[in-house]
Amino acid sequence: MPLLKRAKMVEGEGFEPSKHEAADLQSAGFDRSPTPPGSICYYQLRNKLVNTYIILNKNMKHFVNNRELFEQYPAGMSEIILGAGCFWGVERVFWKLEGVWVTYASYSGGRRANPNYEQVCTGVTGHTETVNVIFDKNIISLNEILKTFWECHDPTQGMRQGNDIGEQYRSVIYCKNDEDLKEALNSKNSYAKVLNQNGFADITTEILKDVMCFPAEEYHQQYLAKNPNGYCGIKGTGCAFI
Repeated sequence: MPLLKRAKMVEGEGFEPSKHEAADLQSAGFDRSPTPPGSICYYQLRNKLVNTYIILNKNMKHFVNNRELFEQYPAGMSEIILGAGCFWGVERVFWKLEGVWVTYASYSGGRRANPNYEQVCTGVTGHTETVNVIFDKNIISLNEILKTFWECHDPTQGMRQGNDIGEQYRSVIYCKNDEDLKEALNSKNSYAKVLNQNGFADITTEILKDVMCFPAEEYHQQYLAKNPNGYCGIKGTGCAFI
């Protein structure tokens, strides 16, 4: 399911938009989503306001390569969601890879819908900072993506990455299908042996399929391209993924 369609509607705590708000949403291409009895249906919201981020920026372009960030991917593109610490540095690692179409910063794996950065930082939402990597498997394989992922951070640190401490910095791989899930799990087992042989603890990376994901605010997108001297906590173990 395309990200924008997936992120448009969610089930959970919310409110019914006014007629004026609903008209604005519909004119922007947003529709209501059917929900099970007893659940609340609503358009994507943030801080009890209609989420103008997606509405106003659904055609936002990648700051580095000027491609559509959320929609209009070429046919045959694949997607994987990765968390390896602060998403600023992680996103830069992946947008540089040949075969990666676009990347964007997001919040994934949490306990509530539509979090903002301040809420994620409190630790109460359970989200981790992630990067959605949309790539062409005809140019770059998932194995190459995973190799870059494992080598760019320390996946043995649990709820932290270096000096960045908290649930939002945990290591994760969120897959879109069973085939990718199997490959990710196999890659974890292979890299765990390498790390153990070099004195590192067991890998704590969370690997799951079909985890809800929400795009982060615009200022986080391609942050280190906009702010070249910005913070980057990326640091691997020095162990090669074989």
